[in-house]
Amino acid sequence: MSQVQPKAKAPAGESQARVLDVRSLIPMERHRMIFETYNKLGTGDKFVLVNDHDPKPLYYQFEAEHTGKFTWKYLEQGPTAWRVEIGRTAAG
Repeated sequence: MSQVQPKAKAPAGESQARVLDVRSLIPMERHRMIFETYNKLGTGDKFVLVNDHDPKPLYYQFEAEHTGKFTWKYLEQGPTAWRVEIGRTAAG
C-alpha cells in the first residue's frame, strides 16, 4: 500500500514536503492516489512523489488538467527510483 509520510527533515537544498511513495500500488491506482493527494494541497503546498519509473505521462496529465496551477521539479531521476516534487500554485 502507498504511504504518505509526514513532513520530515529534508536534505540540504530540498524542501520539507510530504512523501507519496506509489511504488507498491498497482499502476491503475497510482494516478488516482496522486491526484487525490494533489487535490488536498493548499496553495503553496507540495509533496514528493516516489515512483519506479519516469512519471512524464503524469506531467502531461497535470499540464492538461491543471495548466499553470502546479509545479514539477525532479529531485531524482532513476535508475530505480524517480522523485518529483509536485506543488500547487493556485486553487483549482
